[in-house]
Amino acid sequence: MSEASPRPLAGNAPETTRDAFLGGQVYVHQPKRGRHRAGLDAVYLAAALPDGLDGHVVDLGAGVGTAGFCAAARLPDISVTLVELDHAVLDLARDGLKDPANAAFANRVTILEADITAKGSVRHSAGLTSNLADHVIMNPPYYEVDRFRASPKAARAGAHMLDERGLEPWAKTASDIVKDGGTLTIVFRADGLNELLSVLEGRFGAIDVIPLHPRPDAAATRILVRAVRASKAPLQLLPGVTLHEGTGNEFTQLAKTVLRDGQGLGHRLRR
Repeated sequence: MSEASPRPLAGNAPETTRDAFLGGQVYVHQPKRGRHRAGLDAVYLAAALPDGLDGHVVDLGAGVGTAGFCAAARLPDISVTLVELDHAVLDLARDGLKDPANAAFANRVTILEADITAKGSVRHSAGLTSNLADHVIMNPPYYEVDRFRASPKAARAGAHMLDERGLEPWAKTASDIVKDGGTLTIVFRADGLNELLSVLEGRFGAIDVIPLHPRPDAAATRILVRAVRASKAPLQLLPGVTLHEGTGNEFTQLAKTVLRDGQGLGHRLRR
C-alpha cells in the first residue's frame, strides 16, 4: 500500500510516498521517483536475521530505513542504528521514525550520518567505531561501474552502483564495527557471489548462502549471505527461497509469511 505525500524532496524527486511493509507493521517514507525505492530485497534482508535475536544491529547504507525498520518490528530485543550519508534519504528515515504507525519500534532505532567507505579515522570520528555492533546488515549497491551502465539520475545511480573499489570498503567497515562472534548479513545479486566471498575471506567464516529464486524453475537472481566474524567454520549452501508460484504473480506461502506477516526465514544462527 502506497500513499502519496506532497512533501518536497531535494533533487529530482518532488514527491514522496508512505508505503506499508510487513502487512502494515512498518511504514516507510520514500521518494516517489528519481531515487532508489525500497522493495523485496530489504524485507528479505531483515527476515534473514534469526528469530529471537538480541543485541545491537547496524544497518550499513540504510537509505530510508526499510530493512532496519523491518528488523526492529519483528525482533523486539534488538536496537538498530541506521547508517547513511545521503541527507535527503536520512530526512525521510527521520520522518519514518516520527510516523505514529512505527511507534512500536521507533524508540529502539537511531540514525547515524557517516560515510561507510571512508578511511577508518574518518568513520570512527563520525561515530562508526570498532566493535560497535553485535550484528551488521547491509544491502550494498549491486553493480560495478565498469560492468554496468549507470542510471542517468545521479541519486539513483549512487544507490545502485559500486565505485571502482567494489565491495571491499563495505566488507572492511563491517569487519571493523562488528564484534568477534557477531554476524554480517548481506543481500546481493546472485552472480556476484564470487566477489562477495572474496572480500569476506579472512574476515568472516561460518558463511551461509541462501539463494532467492523468482520462480520454482528459475535460477536465483539474489542471494542472502550470513557470516560470523572471526569464525573458522566452513561455508554452507542452504535451501533456497522461492518467491512466486508457477508463472503468475502469486507469492509462495513462505514469501507471504515473510512479506505480509513479518516472519523470519527460520534459519538458525551458526557460530
